[in-house]
Formats: sequence, C-alpha cells, structure tokens
Amino acid sequence: MRICVYCASSASCDPDYHRAAFDLGARIAKAGHTLVYGGGGVGSMGAVADGALSEHGEVIGIIPRFMTEVEWQHPGLASLEIVEDMRERKHRLLTGSDAVVTLPGGCGTFEEVFEAITLKRLGIYFNPIIFVNTRGFYTGLMQFLELSIRERMMGDAHAAMWSMVDDPSQVLDEIARTPAWPSDARRFAAVK
Repeated sequence: MRICVYCASSASCDPDYHRAAFDLGARIAKAGHTLVYGGGGVGSMGAVADGALSEHGEVIGIIPRFMTEVEWQHPGLASLEIVEDMRERKHRLLTGSDAVVTLPGGCGTFEEVFEAITLKRLGIYFNPIIFVNTRGFYTGLMQFLELSIRERMMGDAHAAMWSMVDDPSQVLDEIARTPAWPSDARRFAAVK
C-alpha cells in the first residue's frame, strides 16, 4: 500500500506528537508499505519519515520548490519529488494513495485532509481517511463534523467518509477494516 500521511512541521509542539509520528512511520515501513508525505525534515513531518527510515522503509517526499530554497526538505530521503506549488503537491500526495492518515497539524494539514474528504464526498477519492487523535487533538473536530451532519450540511452517510483512532498502533487495522466507499457517491453528495 501507498499510505499518504498529513502532519505538522512544528518543532515547538509537545514531543508526544513527534513520538506518535515516528511510531506511525515505523509501523508503515515494518508492514512493507510505502510512506508518501510532504517531504519536510522537522516536526512530525521529519519524525514520520525518520520512523519509516528506521525500518528501512520506502519514503517518498513531495515538496514545493520554494520550501527547498529554505532547506525545509528531509536530508535523508532517497526519493524527494520537487513540485512547483502547493496545489501540485496536494494532488501528487493524494494521487495513487491507498489511504490517507492525518496526524495532528495546523492549517496546512487541515486543508489537505479536508480536500481529501471533499473529493471522497464527490466520488473522486474512494480510500480510507483516518485521523490519529494523539492527546485528544481531533476530538473537537469530530464534534464539529457531527454538528455539520446534525445541521444537514452533510448527510448521515457522510460520517463514514473518515474514522478516528487514538494511537498509531491502530492505524493499519483501521485501514483494513474501512469499508469501500460507494462508487456512486455522487448520488448522495448533495443533501436533499
């Protein structure tokens, strides 16, 4: 599997976030899967890559050119794809991925995962989208998404577009048990 991981580049957050990212990367590689992520070398981004590399895993980084000009890229990657802008990066991260895993992050992480959810709702992306709720980070977001469903901005069926686990040790099992998203998802994309 090619597993796309969205996460933060912050080096200032609680170290628990970096430990969880490292653990996830190591588990992905140990299971023989490929990690594809944003190519950064610090924060959770660097940690998830370091985790996969510690298990001799295949890691693909995709990073916009302007980030390499300030040396944000991970120095240990054998595969670093340099793209022109953030839009191309998001497209390349998601294209060909068999699952999306979202670790805690900031506005860039939110933008990436919400684009994946939107594409799933529209029947363009069909694969699992998993949130890792390290330190309860995504509890409030899940409540907000549930509110969106209760207020009929999304339909009840849309709650199945994502799932959440508490720990990186649960991610691969959660991916395996996620049911296939319906091929006719556009039929119920609009709430009627």
